[in-house]
Amino acid sequence: MSSEKEEWKAKLYGNEVREKVLEFARRGWDSIPEDEREKWFSRFKFWGLFHHRDGQESYFMLRLANCGGVLEPGQLRAIGEIARDYATGPVENPEFGDAWLDLTTRQSVQLHWLKLEDVPEIWERLEAVGVSSRSAGGDTMRNISACPVAGKADEYVETRTILDDIQADIRGDDDLANMPRKFNISVSGCRQGCAQDAINDIGLEPARKFIDGTEVRGFNVRVGGGLGSREPRRARPLDLFVRPEHAAETVRAFVTYYLEEGPRENRSKSRSRFFVDELGTDGIRDALDDRLAFELERAGTDFRGGYTYNAGRPTERGSHDHVGVYDQADGKNYVGLAVPVGRLPAEEAIELATLADEYGSGEVRLTRRQNPLLMDVSDGDLAALLAEPLLETHRPEPNPFVQGTMGCTGTEFCSLALTETKARTVRLLRWLGENVDLPDDVGRIKIHYSGCTADCGQAMTADIGLQGMRARKDGEMVEAVDVGLGGGMGENPSFIEWVRQRVPADELPGLVRNLVEAFAALREEGQTFRQWVDATGQETLVELAEPEEVSGYDDPCLGDAKQSWYPFDDGSSPAPTAADGTPLETGD
Repeated sequence: MSSEKEEWKAKLYGNEVREKVLEFARRGWDSIPEDEREKWFSRFKFWGLFHHRDGQESYFMLRLANCGGVLEPGQLRAIGEIARDYATGPVENPEFGDAWLDLTTRQSVQLHWLKLEDVPEIWERLEAVGVSSRSAGGDTMRNISACPVAGKADEYVETRTILDDIQADIRGDDDLANMPRKFNISVSGCRQGCAQDAINDIGLEPARKFIDGTEVRGFNVRVGGGLGSREPRRARPLDLFVRPEHAAETVRAFVTYYLEEGPRENRSKSRSRFFVDELGTDGIRDALDDRLAFELERAGTDFRGGYTYNAGRPTERGSHDHVGVYDQADGKNYVGLAVPVGRLPAEEAIELATLADEYGSGEVRLTRRQNPLLMDVSDGDLAALLAEPLLETHRPEPNPFVQGTMGCTGTEFCSLALTETKARTVRLLRWLGENVDLPDDVGRIKIHYSGCTADCGQAMTADIGLQGMRARKDGEMVEAVDVGLGGGMGENPSFIEWVRQRVPADELPGLVRNLVEAFAALREEGQTFRQWVDATGQETLVELAEPEEVSGYDDPCLGDAKQSWYPFDDGSSPAPTAADGTPLETGD
C-alpha cells in the first residue's frame, strides 16, 4: 500500500503544482483549507516552496535551483534584492538581523520569511534573470552538484555540457518528477572530488581507460549514497565506465529505473540507498544493461587516490573547499570567500554581486561548503579586490574554524530540527577563534552541525560532527548535541564515530577546545585532524572530548528553543499574518 503522500502526488504533482501556488497566492494564505494544508505544502515543495514550522504559519522558505552552483551575471544581484525586499520577518535574528539569504550544501540558495502572496512577483523577478525554483524540493531530482569551477579550472573530463543536458532534459522532464523520494545527482570531471559522489544517489566521477592503446576519458558510476537517519551509505561502484557522450543517458536510465521500481510504501526506506541495498550493484548493473542502448564497459581507473575535497588531507595536497585565490585555466583567477554557515545578509549579497561585476565577469559560483566564488578576476584586478572591505568580513583566508564549518537551518525554521544551529555555530566559531590556537600547518578543522538526524548539515562527513539533541541539565530541558569524530570524503569515505551523547550546548565550546588542543599537542608532524583521529583509539578520544562550560561564551538559546515559536523570541507568535505582515484576527 502506498503512503498518503504518494496518493497526494498521484493526483497532482510536478509542473501542475505551480498553477495552484499562484491561485492560492492570489487569494491569500487563509484560502488554503486548514484541513488540506499538509497536502498542499507537500506538493508546494516541488517548486522549492517550504512552509515554515509550527508557530510561523503563513511564512515560507523558497529554495532555488542552479545547476552545479553557477549564478550567471545579474542573478546574485536579483536574489539579493529579493531577499532585501521580501525576506523580512517579524523578529530579528540576534546574529544576522533581518533580510538575508542562505547558501546551501547543494550549491544553491534559500530565502526565508517569505509571504505566499509575494511568491508570484518573486518568481517573476527571478525568472527574468534565468533563475528557477522548479524541482528544488520534494520527491524529485534536487539541484545537481558538480565541481563549482567546472568549465573554468582544470578538468580531466569537461562536464558543463553534460550538466546542462541533465538539467534541461532529465530534471526538466515532468514525466520524471514524481520520484519515490528526493534524489541527488553529482557529476564531476575534476581530480579533487568536490562533487562528493560518495554521498549522492548517482555520482559520475572522472576515470580513464586504455583501449587499443589509446587513453579514453570518461566516468565511473556509483549509486546509492546518502546521509540521514543515522543510516548513511557510501555510493557503491557499479563497475561501469561511461564515455562522456553516454553520461546523461546513463543518469536517465538509473533515474527512470528508480522512479519505476523504487519502493513507495515506507518513506523511511524509500531512498535509493535502500533500493541499492536490496538489489545489489550487480542487479542494478544488469538492469541498466537492459535499458541502455550502448554496450557497457567495465570500470576504468579513477582518481580517488588524489581526492582532496573534504578528504582530510594536508593543505598542500590541493583544494579542500575552493576558499582562497586559485588559477583558472584561462589565466585569470577565482576568489573563494568564507561565509560562516552560509548565511549572507542581503546587502552583502548585493555588494558581492557588485564586486563580481567590477573585478570579474559578474559570474558567481557556489560550493558544496556554503561559500561563494568570484570568477574571472584578472591578475591586475586581484589586489584591489582583495583590499575591498567586504573581504575583511568574508575572507579568502579565514581562521581554520571558520573555513571548515557548515550548518543546517535548525529550529529557526525547520520542523524536524531539535536545536538551533546557525547563530550558535557563529558564536562557537567566534569563541574558538579568540581562545584556541592551532598549529600553523592546520588550515581547517571541519565542524558540521545538523539540527537533527536528517543530517542536512552533513555531520556524518565532518572532522567533528554535531547532531542536535535535547538533554536535562540542572533539572531543566536544554538544547544539546551528539558529537562524532573522523568523517570525511576522498579515496576512502568514512562516517563519524560517536564519542559523546547529549552534550549541553553551552558545554560544546569547551569540548571542542579540549579536543583540538589535545590534537595540537599529540599529533605527529604534518598530521591532519582526520588522520590523527584515525590513529587514536576510540577510548582515548572519548576521554579527550570532555564537555566543559567556558567563560566568554553565551549560548543564544540554551533553553529548548524547539518549544518556542522562534528560538530568539520569548513572546507569543504573531503568525499567521496577512500579506503585509499584520496578524490575522482568526488563526489556526
